[in-house]
Amino acid sequence: MKVGYFTERPVRWVPEEVILKNGAHFAVSNKYFDREKAADDYNYWIDENCYAEELGFDVVALNEHHGNPFCMGSVMNVEAAILARLTKKAHILLIGNPLPVLKHPLRMAEELAEIDLISRGRLITGWVRGAGSEQFFNNANPSYNREYFEEAHDFIVQAWTKPGPWRYEGKHFHYRHVNPWALPYQKPHPQMWIPGTLSPETVLWCAQRGYPYFGLGTALSATCDLWEYYADEAQRQGYQAGSENFGYLVPAFVAETDEKAQELGKGFLFGGGQNTFARPEHTLPPGYNSKDAIRRLSKQPQGSWLGVSGEKLKATQVEEKKQIDAEEIHRKLLPGYERAQKQHQFVIGSPKTVTEKLKTIMKVLRPGSIVVFNVQGPISNQNRQNSMKLMAKEVAPAIKEFANTIGLVDAITRPPRQSKIQAETKRAPVSDKGPLKELGLL
Repeated sequence: MKVGYFTERPVRWVPEEVILKNGAHFAVSNKYFDREKAADDYNYWIDENCYAEELGFDVVALNEHHGNPFCMGSVMNVEAAILARLTKKAHILLIGNPLPVLKHPLRMAEELAEIDLISRGRLITGWVRGAGSEQFFNNANPSYNREYFEEAHDFIVQAWTKPGPWRYEGKHFHYRHVNPWALPYQKPHPQMWIPGTLSPETVLWCAQRGYPYFGLGTALSATCDLWEYYADEAQRQGYQAGSENFGYLVPAFVAETDEKAQELGKGFLFGGGQNTFARPEHTLPPGYNSKDAIRRLSKQPQGSWLGVSGEKLKATQVEEKKQIDAEEIHRKLLPGYERAQKQHQFVIGSPKTVTEKLKTIMKVLRPGSIVVFNVQGPISNQNRQNSMKLMAKEVAPAIKEFANTIGLVDAITRPPRQSKIQAETKRAPVSDKGPLKELGLL
């Protein structure tokens, strides 16, 4: 098993009332930007990821969002290039580049090849469709989102593997001369781990290509269903899916005691938490999701990665000029904070508590890799790093040992599609809802 570290690199100095009054993090005015604080933070986040490697995390993960103080990483490939040179052992996981809003996939192929070369083959690239708000920020048509995604991916793979020069004429992209001189260190190309939030189309696409699918803090029962959906398609493709085909990212925070961890973990609620990543009209623009994906998201008890939930789907407007009572909002958020922990979508507590909860997730989802997502909000660097240290030194060794006992193997150790299976043969299950029944979560 591989254990990774992730942070959104949150902006911690924008007044919370500003976010709450806006009704979301996305579209908060950049008049609140502070260049000195931002310069300090960008350098700190680089140092924090280097510290993660020093502590022994196998993977450091990056992502990007645009126009949003929820995440400082607006051009993560810049950070990845720096980390490729500064780190020595950790794999650099991108979760991921938003292909539908790039408009220039050949440039992306070159950028990632350079990162892979500088790191000498430690890049794990991931592709995302981009949050709904990214479509607005980058002036991309959400109705073509999946078409852009698939065509850009296919083109990049060709650019890495097909000797040039050659001409490309696609539906959305056109190049007269394709002949990149910077090609990846890894052959035929870097590993690809694809993050997602319960989109069956993305799961099917991953299974057809044997790409590991990474659940982004999604509800465990619904995630099990998609794992099995992946495994069904994998069998049709001639291979048995296993733990190497799956990964899971979970918001997690550790302190010496449960009480201290619970108090600091409330940073996940800053600005309204993940449910206020973007307002409904920005999160779910028309044409962005399929009907099936919308139905699945509407059944989520609360928001996951980008705060998509049944409650959000029912919301239609935000009162822009309402009075904000931050304490009252947090009081209303607390039941959801506690519910998310009961459902194992937040894992917060002492090393012992966190270890046992992660073991439960591992028994249910059987992922080959787990990435822990550090707390949001104005938490001190000291408390952030203390959580990282406890996670790396006390939690990670215990869950890795447990992974060995239940046969979980990551995609780096065992590349997907190695276990062949006949279409008429009964495949092995890839998840187990049993522990959820025992916990009363079904």
